[in-house]
Amino acid sequence: MNYAELTASIQTYTENTETDFVAEIPTFVKQTEDRIQHIVQLPLFRKTSTTQLVTDDRFLKVPSDFIAPYSLAVLDASSNYSYLLNKDVDFIREAYDQTTTTGQPRFYAMWDEDTFILGPTPNAALTIQLNFFYKPNSIVDTSTTWLGDEAPAALLYGCLVEAYTFMKGEADLITAYDTRFKEALVKLKELGDGKTRQDMYRSGQIRVPVQ
Repeated sequence: MNYAELTASIQTYTENTETDFVAEIPTFVKQTEDRIQHIVQLPLFRKTSTTQLVTDDRFLKVPSDFIAPYSLAVLDASSNYSYLLNKDVDFIREAYDQTTTTGQPRFYAMWDEDTFILGPTPNAALTIQLNFFYKPNSIVDTSTTWLGDEAPAALLYGCLVEAYTFMKGEADLITAYDTRFKEALVKLKELGDGKTRQDMYRSGQIRVPVQ
């Protein structure tokens, strides 16, 4: 389902083609995409970024589309990975209170919404790789997305919930669409939090049983 098809379906289901309503459809769609993203951890929402640390700089900027980290690793000259442990800022400030304490970083923490603090301070321009949770482009902007192609029911019924809420529609109809939306989310969670994690052994990742 592409964006044009989704828009047409929303108008057909709601029997509403008023200008003000149609103008709000992009909002309904983006709100639904946000709901799905924060409920289900699909591979779609994972991304990797590789960059260089700056010598004697204990701060690392995150990518502009970063939401949350999955892992952070230092790569040596032979591309061997050394994963950093995620800690609180207080831990790093206590353990490495002197910025002149340098070496290969072992720990990291969120300093603010777009910066990591590392401990100890990097002693070289090391290569570092961040695997992170990010927000992909909306179907509103790209016309086609993985959700539209592979999870059209979740996208459509979620949009209908938003649309009928906007219209102040009948409560039983909103409940019916919300039920269909949640049923579609169960299937997505089996994929994102179940089937695609059959071989995951590290703790800290959501994992649901798969029949």
